[in-house]
Amino acid sequence: MPFIPNTEEELNAMLKEIGVDSFEELLCNIPKNIRLEGPLDLPKPLSEFEVTKLIAEKAAQNKNTTDNVCFLGGGAYDHYIPAAVDHIISRSEFYTAYTPYQPEVSQGTLQVIYEYQSMICELTQMEVSNASMYDGASALAEAALVAYNSTRRTELVISKSINPNYLEVIKTYCHGQNIKIHVIDLHNGVTNLEKLKEAVSENTAAVILQHPNFFGCLEDVVKAGQLAHEKGALFITSNDPVSLGILEPPGAYDADIATGEGQALGNTLSFGGPYIGLFTSKKELMRKVPGRIAGQTVDSKGRRGFVLTYQTREQHIRRDKATSNICTNQALCALAATVYMALMGKYGIKTVASLSAQKSHYLAEKIKQLPGYEIAFSQPFFKEFTVRTPVKPDEIINKLAEKGIFSGIALNEFDVGCDDCMLIAVTEKRTIEEMDAFVAALGEFK
Repeated sequence: MPFIPNTEEELNAMLKEIGVDSFEELLCNIPKNIRLEGPLDLPKPLSEFEVTKLIAEKAAQNKNTTDNVCFLGGGAYDHYIPAAVDHIISRSEFYTAYTPYQPEVSQGTLQVIYEYQSMICELTQMEVSNASMYDGASALAEAALVAYNSTRRTELVISKSINPNYLEVIKTYCHGQNIKIHVIDLHNGVTNLEKLKEAVSENTAAVILQHPNFFGCLEDVVKAGQLAHEKGALFITSNDPVSLGILEPPGAYDADIATGEGQALGNTLSFGGPYIGLFTSKKELMRKVPGRIAGQTVDSKGRRGFVLTYQTREQHIRRDKATSNICTNQALCALAATVYMALMGKYGIKTVASLSAQKSHYLAEKIKQLPGYEIAFSQPFFKEFTVRTPVKPDEIINKLAEKGIFSGIALNEFDVGCDDCMLIAVTEKRTIEEMDAFVAALGEFK
């Protein structure tokens, strides 16, 4: 029997209110060839034992980074995660906790949020951090809306060197606000600053860059920030948090808002998510920041306590006053990042960043010596670089996957003018033996 309690009379009343005569008329815009005709062709029922066995067989078909060597990047990276991270976040008080609707009661959750914010602020040298976003893409898009709401200007200037997926999310967020987007072309893998200077005007709400950018190259963020501020625009960056172990943090070059993808901080690749979006800003923008912020205080007896100091989601405040419809803070992912940062400490993250940079340059030098291969850009890079290949990148990727090597990302999937290129990332996990074997495998393609 169907689990729909509505009577025939109630269904007809609803259809009449909508303005159609039948349910079929309601679906008229959906092509018939994609509608379900008749019952689903489901397999026969299985016992618990049979279901468990079937799921195990399906799961075994997945390819993972335990049994394969991973050189994938583009926003998600195969960094080492200390065993203590998974152990701590698997505790029931963390694993099952949800949004603290009674915030003063949820002291443990609030303290974790507070510690997370404090660590992210220290890592980025920014003044304010919220309690995280969905991922790096949504964090950057929300930053664009903050710039629009803060400056009341209707244009954004965005470098083409940001992650193409991030750019699509920004366009989606800004479409309904009628915000005009100017995309700046590249020169040698980085933002063309002359074109950037020409595009920034008194109508520009923000200049948006990624550093290191999508191709792994380091941008001239100091100059870009100056060009933005000269016209009264905000300067927004998207940063790899691990890179901040050795690169100058956004607070040091006067970014107004700094965002990033926090997956590299103790979160697994997880087939693409869930991840965690970092969002930090200057203090004067705090009232425009989406999400929520936990604060520290004392009670009537002078005891340390934590509260939700600031919250902008519509379930907590009037909908028309909300600055965002973010409905979760990815709390478990933020907890994993907090545990990771606490375990690694200042010097641990610096070591991870340094090893990633050194190993990526080692691999780049080796690949550059192969006939038919070349490094696409001469710019300094962090842990990711772009390689021009002698055959189609897809051919290399597919064949090496059969040998247990995830060799990179084919850039012909994106409109970035690099159809014959592959994006390769190297983390601290990659060994000399793995990199040399990768180079040898690449040498077979000519």
